[in-house]
Amino acid sequence: MTPARTQSYPTTNNPLLRAIGRTALRLAGWKIVGGLPQLPKFLIVVAPHTSNWDFAVGLAAKFALELDLHWFGKDSLFRGPVGAILRALGGRPVRRESPEGVVAEMAAMIRAEPRFILALAPEGTRKRVSQWRTGFYHIAEAANLPIVPVWFDWSKREIGIGTATTPSGDLVGDLEVLQRNYRPEMARDPSGFWLSLERTPA
Repeated sequence: MTPARTQSYPTTNNPLLRAIGRTALRLAGWKIVGGLPQLPKFLIVVAPHTSNWDFAVGLAAKFALELDLHWFGKDSLFRGPVGAILRALGGRPVRRESPEGVVAEMAAMIRAEPRFILALAPEGTRKRVSQWRTGFYHIAEAANLPIVPVWFDWSKREIGIGTATTPSGDLVGDLEVLQRNYRPEMARDPSGFWLSLERTPA
């Protein structure tokens, strides 16, 4: 396997965190299936998201793969000392009441960076939703980012990495293709799996 420091995408090159992440996944019985694309920029879509434990698994995978990635979280999570820790882990606070501004801001920032990975959970919450939020798609489209589907399959304890696809402009069609990677039994709480493949507002 090619060492992380020679990858095209941004990495932390931190052997200690890599060892911690790999050990944590091994002890918990998880494995990573598939590989990330050799591209300098892309957007990772992570689903299904039905439990706080999804974050722990994702963090272990981030460390294990030495990924220098960024993610969004609601601004209320970034208060006090916890907020400083979340920022150090790549978190960016956002106000969900102004998604259009977030899309434009993030797209401009990503275009200005030579290498960048953004990871988002399109369900936007651990609670069951009827449809995905589409902000991730608009960011990918505006910043010309390939979208990489990633899933936490609790039934197999597998972190799956799918094939990168470029937004075609057909939001509904592209969402349908992406969502075929996910099944209710993957979720830690299958009853929280989203309900449909139809378009939802960003």
